[in-house]
Amino acid sequence: MSLASVGANVGARARPKEGARRTLTRLLLGATGWVLLASATPAAAGPLDGPGAQKALVCSACHGFAGNSRGDTVPILAGTDTAYLKKALSDYAAGRRPSPEMEPYAKMAQHFGVDDIVAYFASQPRQATPVKADPAAAQRGRAAAVQCAVCHGADGKGDRAKMIPDLTGQPPGYLRNQLLLFRQDQRSPGDEPLKAVKLLIGTLSEETIADLAAYFSTLR
Repeated sequence: MSLASVGANVGARARPKEGARRTLTRLLLGATGWVLLASATPAAAGPLDGPGAQKALVCSACHGFAGNSRGDTVPILAGTDTAYLKKALSDYAAGRRPSPEMEPYAKMAQHFGVDDIVAYFASQPRQATPVKADPAAAQRGRAAAVQCAVCHGADGKGDRAKMIPDLTGQPPGYLRNQLLLFRQDQRSPGDEPLKAVKLLIGTLSEETIADLAAYFSTLR
């Protein structure tokens, strides 16, 4: 008998044994997997499990995960009142609050389910902006903010019943930009309920506006 035939016979005997070992290994791995699955506890609900979470994912590119913006000029949506946010999106979509950046996204939100989206953001815990405001500006803004308390309250938390937003912890750059838009009547032009606040903001200097933005961004 040649060496080649001996090797072939040995290989032929070895192959069934190797196949049996592979089959046994697969069975053991499969059984282990089922045991692990059976003993595992259900995964806890995460921030993406809400009905509006998937619809709101596109918003996170600018507004941050779960609506907690980390930038200076983009607002935090987490914890925002649903009625206020729904009106804002409606105004953006209709052009009543002019913004080339926001208008297409607001229209998309209305198309895919604005109620789910605003409910999702409203349910998220708000994390205050990480952007640091100038302490001296915030101190000056504290004195100037007395006139803002009529609408936004002494604590800056606003009034949900009147759809007056919470300003606390928002990025100072965003607050400053919005105040300037109010002063120039470029935010919601022609909105009757905002005429009084626009008249008031029109009397403020740019320095005072920056101080107010710094102050409210530091409140918690």
